[in-house]
Amino acid sequence: MMRIVFDEQACVGHGRCYALAPQVFDADDLGHCVVLLTEPPAELEAAARLAVASCPEDALTIEG
Repeated sequence: MMRIVFDEQACVGHGRCYALAPQVFDADDLGHCVVLLTEPPAELEAAARLAVASCPEDALTIEG
């Protein structure tokens, strides 16, 4: 099972994560990432991996 790790200090709010995987990520009032599912189910893993790979600040990483 994959686990998403979020570095809040690195996020500047580009919004790619929640645009690519809205079931896994959302935005706060400033447009910064909010991880909804730290351990997404198998059917959302591909979208979550794409969103993590698309983060320009590398604020998101995957363990597992």
